[in-house]
Amino acid sequence: MATYFTQQLLLWNQTANHRAMPWKGESDPYKIWLSEVILQQTRVDQGWAYYEKFIQAYPTIQDLAKAKDEKVFKLWEGLGYYNRCRNLLHTARHITNLLKGVFPNTYEGLLELKGIGPYTASAIASFAFNLPYAVVDGNVFRVLARFHGISTPIDSKEGMEVFNTLANQNLAKDKPGVYNQAIMDFGATVCTPSNPDCVTCCMSSKCVAFNVNKVNQLPVKLKRITKKKRNFDFFCFNLNGTWMLQQRGEGDVWNGLFQFYVLEQDRMPELSDSYLATVLMHQFGVPQKQWKYIGADKNPKLFKQILTHQTIEARFICIELSKMPKMLQNAMWVKPKQMSKYAFPKIINDFLVTFHNGSALE
Repeated sequence: MATYFTQQLLLWNQTANHRAMPWKGESDPYKIWLSEVILQQTRVDQGWAYYEKFIQAYPTIQDLAKAKDEKVFKLWEGLGYYNRCRNLLHTARHITNLLKGVFPNTYEGLLELKGIGPYTASAIASFAFNLPYAVVDGNVFRVLARFHGISTPIDSKEGMEVFNTLANQNLAKDKPGVYNQAIMDFGATVCTPSNPDCVTCCMSSKCVAFNVNKVNQLPVKLKRITKKKRNFDFFCFNLNGTWMLQQRGEGDVWNGLFQFYVLEQDRMPELSDSYLATVLMHQFGVPQKQWKYIGADKNPKLFKQILTHQTIEARFICIELSKMPKMLQNAMWVKPKQMSKYAFPKIINDFLVTFHNGSALE
């Protein structure tokens, strides 16, 4: 029996998934394989044009196998990670010359091909041969970690086992290709890395991370500490004189300490009404008429904390709410006098000290 997650995902895919890609719905294993190899270290928007150029130049695997190395490498130019291109040529010639041009139609057979690992083998097996193998990529990790509220690091041995098991449990065995494409599309368009569209999400009512306000803390990655610079926007929500706090989870800096609602992004966006409106609507369903930015201007002070392996820069964005958002009804709301009871990271304490005598947190 399909799980609630699977049912909702497939319904979303049928009614609301409009993500278009040239390889989507493809059943030719050669074209699926080609797209997967291109996308291994490349964004979809960049890989799209390369895929179309390759298909035009080499419409079949036999055409690719017969091509001169220098021509294929020239076509690959700009994609980087050239070992992918070498493996592409090796496997094309192996299939053409030793397997009579026919792709293996089993997961185990696909894994024997050079340059094909578990993810690519699962993709080809499910898309081309309708075999029940779940793909597990960054999008899948993120969607499953948030929906199920899993804080086990995705790059740990235990995490790989947990998420692979969960992915296969949720897989629609009768239509694995459709399911696999749907969950990747869902992660790319709705459950995005930063500022996901939680308000329109068809699964938010049962999403653990959403209901405990930890969407932006999942998934957890152990290797995150190697990241040199991180950008945090702390949203300080005020409602009737109380402030919303949340406790940080395991697997990252400041484990167990308290904070304001945080949004981490690759770069610090311009602090505009449009940016604030998008975050508040997407994450909490708060229309613009129900909130007000508290601050003299849109250039709040940038706070910095230097840790052993990373530097964190943060802005504190104070927002006054006129009514309680449904999504925050179960959140922790604290009066200013109670703040001293909670342990905060230094960067937040610096903010509290700076604004203690001002109007921001009174």
